[in-house]
Amino acid sequence: QVQLVESGGGLVQAGGSLTLSCAASGRTVSTYAMGWFRQAPGKEREFVARIIWSGGRTFYADSVKGRFTVSRDNAKNTVYLQMNSLKPEDTAVYYCAADVRPYYSGPTGRYDYWGQGTQVTVSS
Repeated sequence: QVQLVESGGGLVQAGGSLTLSCAASGRTVSTYAMGWFRQAPGKEREFVARIIWSGGRTFYADSVKGRFTVSRDNAKNTVYLQMNSLKPEDTAVYYCAADVRPYYSGPTGRYDYWGQGTQVTVSS
C-alpha cells in the first residue's frame, strides 16, 4: 500500500506562485511514475503533470506548460509541483497519484494510489 498526502495549497492572487508537495509513505515510490491532477467544481478531474521514476522525463497538460514544473526527491519519497503565474482558472483541488509499474517511463499513466487532495484557490 502507498499513502499519499498532498500539502501546500492555499489562496493566492493571480500571477502568484505556490509549491505543492506530495509525501508518500508505506512504500518507496522511487521506481514509480507520479502524476498530478486537478478537479475544479463542476468539472471532471484532469491531468496536470507527470514525472517518471528517475525524474528524467516530464509531461504536462497544455494549459500549464511553461508555468508549472513537476519534480521529485526520491530520497525524501516526495514529489513537488511548482506553480507559477497562477490564473483563476487554475483554482481546483489538486491530487497526486502513483503509477505503480516499476520503471515505466511512458507518457500516460495507470494510477493505483491517490492522495486526498489540497485546495488551490487563485483570486483575480
